[in-house]
Amino acid sequence: MSLTAFREEARSWLDQNCPPTMRSSGSYTSGGRKVRYHNPETKTWLDRMAERGWTAPTWPREYSGGGLSKDEERVLAEEMARINASAPLSGHGLTMIGPAILEFGTSEQCSEHLPPIVRGEIRWCQGYSEPGAGSDLAGLQCRADEDGDEFVINGSKIWTSGADQADWIFCLVRTDFDASKHEGISFVVFDMDSPGVTVSPIELISGSSEFCQTFFDNVRIPKRNLIGEPGQGWTVGKRLLQYERSSIGGRGATRQRVVTLDETAKQYAGEDKGKIADDDLRQRVINLLQDDRAYQLTIRRSYEEAQNTQAPSFLSSFFKYFGTEQNMTRQDLLMDILGTSGLGWKGSGFDGSQLGSTRGWLRSKANSIEGGTSEVQLNIIAKRVLGLPD
Repeated sequence: MSLTAFREEARSWLDQNCPPTMRSSGSYTSGGRKVRYHNPETKTWLDRMAERGWTAPTWPREYSGGGLSKDEERVLAEEMARINASAPLSGHGLTMIGPAILEFGTSEQCSEHLPPIVRGEIRWCQGYSEPGAGSDLAGLQCRADEDGDEFVINGSKIWTSGADQADWIFCLVRTDFDASKHEGISFVVFDMDSPGVTVSPIELISGSSEFCQTFFDNVRIPKRNLIGEPGQGWTVGKRLLQYERSSIGGRGATRQRVVTLDETAKQYAGEDKGKIADDDLRQRVINLLQDDRAYQLTIRRSYEEAQNTQAPSFLSSFFKYFGTEQNMTRQDLLMDILGTSGLGWKGSGFDGSQLGSTRGWLRSKANSIEGGTSEVQLNIIAKRVLGLPD
């Protein structure tokens, strides 16, 4: 099918099947066994898109994906943006563990784990960082000891986003304490309802508790839950971080238009003949929008240059660094635009949008840390992209 024909087909289907509230609310779901749908159309939209495999457009059809080419994926994203459609599904399953299983898992593991991700039936969390192993991730001590056909896992993980809502976890564990710290790590997945798993939420300055500390006390999992070979966990884990960084940076994201920054500036700072009244504020908004546009064009160029591979490169560190720094800049500018209206925490003196902006600004401060700090990304870019000496 030509791209023109595919665009016509996708446009017609989206026009007929995207529910009205999914074109305006910015609502989305991470799915999972514990999810509660406050808006029934959120579930309707997820089910319709999953039936076509368009929650994971480029994944193979044999694993319930859409089987689209990268060009077709781009056209689908453009057509969703045309009607302001929200993404039907989000989360670690689509952006992190799913692509890693596709690359490193067996066909049996792909058949077991990928279709439930596509349908939004299982929500995943990430078990990487530990209280004593953050930026030095290879120093992790959470262990998995062999016992017949099982691993017995003991230890803890911290900053496990969404662990209290997750159904499964992908986890880096130490299986060989005699090997070097990088070579003794393996990559496993298991059910969060397994006996011995305990989750403790951590409250953030934004008032949410999406981060958790997770404890494992003699958690038994089958050895078939090992992704890749024993001791290959560092290789799998690094690749998954590249997928994560690309996702955090916004690569491949379907963007829904809700209220633009310049519209907000006109509302709060005034409007003069269709323009933002304040000259300095107008220039800052223009600069940000120009950087956004250049960034999206760079993402598209990287897609076109990587037509023959689904795996991200070290450019994922660039996407993660610039995308998150840009988001923090955007949030800072939004606070300047809102002025005293951006100082609310609760109460009748502020509307929901203002309160959400305040908490969003606080939450954005984690952007420079999650998925690898900005300093780590700059080191990777210097070494792997620019070829600078150590």
